[in-house]
Formats: sequence, structure tokens, C-alpha cells
Amino acid sequence: MDGKKLIAKRKAMGDGRFVFNMIDVIQGKALLAPLAGITNLPFRLIAREFGCRFCFTEMISANGLIRESSKTIEYLKTCPEDQPLGAQIFGADPALMAEAAKFVAGHHSDLIDINMGCPVRKVVKTGAGAMLMKDPLLAGKIIAAVVNAVDIPVTVKIRSGWSPESINAVEMGRIAEDAGAAAIIVHGRTADQGFSGHADWGVIAQVKRAVKIPVIGNGDIREPADALSMRSETGCDAVMVGRAALGNPWLFRGIDQLFNGVSGRYHPSLHERQTLIEKHWEMETQIYGRRIAGRTFRKHLLWYTKGLTGSGRFREKVGRMTDSREILSELDRYFEALAKSQTELMT
Repeated sequence: MDGKKLIAKRKAMGDGRFVFNMIDVIQGKALLAPLAGITNLPFRLIAREFGCRFCFTEMISANGLIRESSKTIEYLKTCPEDQPLGAQIFGADPALMAEAAKFVAGHHSDLIDINMGCPVRKVVKTGAGAMLMKDPLLAGKIIAAVVNAVDIPVTVKIRSGWSPESINAVEMGRIAEDAGAAAIIVHGRTADQGFSGHADWGVIAQVKRAVKIPVIGNGDIREPADALSMRSETGCDAVMVGRAALGNPWLFRGIDQLFNGVSGRYHPSLHERQTLIEKHWEMETQIYGRRIAGRTFRKHLLWYTKGLTGSGRFREKVGRMTDSREILSELDRYFEALAKSQTELMT
């Protein structure tokens, strides 16, 4: 079924579940990619604060959802400010994926994304993620099963192919469209590349020309200008930002400005950076508790301070600390030293 016809049909049903037109929501926007262990509720709220218009949850196991694992369900935690929200699920069984999709649809998600691009071994060995690039027939069955199980849009995230010798993103895009997907997300790397090398934006352009549903481009967007270049070179409807947003949510503001014809500053001052770090940490603490936040937020400290003077020594120092108050005190000292050094250079 044509994706645009599917959207029109659902809007006409008036069932209250399908509340937006896919194109209206994503056109000319920067979306936050689903990142395992990273894109939790606090991270998404921070990204939205800086102009991200659509976010996805971390990748969620369909098996875990069916078992109603408390840890798995935690990935679906959201709030009114975290909308619209897409939930990404993975699995290799059409019936199980359909059941998982029904569960997700009942937990305040506006969209379901099917992961067919994750190259991580523990996912691929189950036949899920990027392994489905090797089995287009099964991929089509999974997409159709999920589409038929829910009344919210379904998107599919793919790679350009499994390897350079088996580029099949166009075929997968057409399969997704025929199965009723509302949009297709194309990461320009092959599965065997992982996150190394360069993304081939030409593949994204090929998929855009081959399908009528919206295409979202992903891969190698590190600066606002990259997002503008990807849209220009591929014709994609929106862009998706992943690893470049780590410690740098200001990137979304820069992209939003460029897409609206404004070339403004998006690099933060030291004060802005420290304030955001403390705010992000506090959000993690409020939502997950001090003990968990103290353990999981360390990686964000590394990303937020990457590239700053003396950041290596700072990271080494806090890496040995266990008390969150001690870490925050060291953070204060570090930024005070940076500010003092900056002032001395200006005088």
C-alpha cells in the first residue's frame, strides 16, 4: 500500500491515534536518531530544547516488550514535553514484532520505527537489525505485520546494504513502501562498515528517487552545513543526527537556523556549557535516581568536555571519583579554571 494513501486513510478514520501528517512533521527538520544507551528521556528533552523536532527512543527488543520486562519498558518512559516521539523496536519474527508494536502503541508513542540497520553482533546474530538487509522477503513480512497491527505510522531504518557488494537500499525502500511504511530512514553506510569510513549519500538520493514516501537521510552529519548539503545532494525530506549530537545538542539549533535561512552562532560559551551539563545531570538524577545517574552520566561528561583545554586530565580525574557531589565540585573547579584562562588570554 502506498505510504501517502495509508496516511490519508488513517486521517480519515478519525480514530484519534493518528494525529499528524508524516510529511508535515518531518519536512525540513533535524531528527534525533535512536542511540542505544543514550537517547533516554533526559537526553531527548535536552535535544528538543535546542531545536530537535522529532526524537526516537533507544532501540527496544520486541522480545523484552512481549515479556513485559521492567527494564525494557523503561525505554518507553516519556512525558508531554517529549512529543512527538518515535519508538524503535527490533526483532526477526513478524508475529512477535506485531505484538510488540501493539504494546508500544499503547504507551504514548506517536510512531513505530523498525530497526533494520543495527550492525551490532548481539542483534545481528538473532536475525534482526541489519541482518534483515540480507532477507528482503522476511523484512517485507515484518513491516506489513507491524503496519497492520497498529494505527500509528510505521517507519523503517535501513543501511545502504550489508556490504559494498550487496547494496540494496533501493529494493528495501520499495519493499517498505509497498508494505505500508510511512517513511524510510537511510543510513548511507553498509552494515559491515559499522560506523567507520564514510556514508554514501548517493544511496540516499537513489532511494529518494525510487519511492513516493518521505526519505530521511542519516550519516556523517557533524556540522549544520553537513545537514544542508545532505538535503541539497539527496533531496531527502529530513535529516537524522546521531553520534554528532553527543555532548553537542547545540548542533540542532545550528541546523534549524540554516534550514530557515539564518547563519547564526551555535557554539556555546563556557557558562552555557557548564549550565547545561548541570541541568542534564539533574534531570538524570530526578528521573532515574542519584545512584544510577552517577554511574550513567559519566559518558556525557566526557562528551560535553571533549575538545576543551585540559579535558583529558579532567576526565581522568573524575573517572576515579565515585561520589556525585565530588564530581560536581571538580566540574566547578574545571570550568572556573577554563574561564580564568580565557580571561587572561583576552587581557
